[in-house]
Amino acid sequence: MARLVLLSEGFTGRTFELKGEKITVGRVSDNAFEIPESSVSSHHAEIVLQGSDVLIRDLGSTNGTFINGEQINEAVLKPGQILRFGTVELRLESPESGPATGATSKKAATLDHTRVIPQGVKLNELEGTRNLEFNSKSGFEKKSNKGTKIFVIGAIVVGVLLGGLLLFLVFGNK
Repeated sequence: MARLVLLSEGFTGRTFELKGEKITVGRVSDNAFEIPESSVSSHHAEIVLQGSDVLIRDLGSTNGTFINGEQINEAVLKPGQILRFGTVELRLESPESGPATGATSKKAATLDHTRVIPQGVKLNELEGTRNLEFNSKSGFEKKSNKGTKIFVIGAIVVGVLLGGLLLFLVFGNK
């Protein structure tokens, strides 16, 4: 029986046996094949088994469905090819082909030796973290009001001088 082997980080080694005629794939639990990853749409695609062919049909997903890097709406997936839902990569394996080896597909074999690039840093992976205190000299302390006080005093002095000058000009010439 054919199966899909997940290759993406966090799912590596997980497999899904292709049983039944029509299999829905998506992020939510009402799918036959649930992939809980944000780049996978809630109802991303469907897999239809037609004899020995595995037909992949995109269901209008946001991030697309790809076979060997090419976006598809509907296509037949062959053993050893790489299927991608959003950012999650899978490889189709059949009992006849077995796992992808050097004899099957160079690209699939290369992926087995490719280092997985993480999508981010998890909090428990951070080293040397420290607690920040916002009342210390961290750059986030409250600024001094000294500049504001000088500006207000200067504005008052200039206002009084301008007011006195205006009064002098109006009443001084009479």
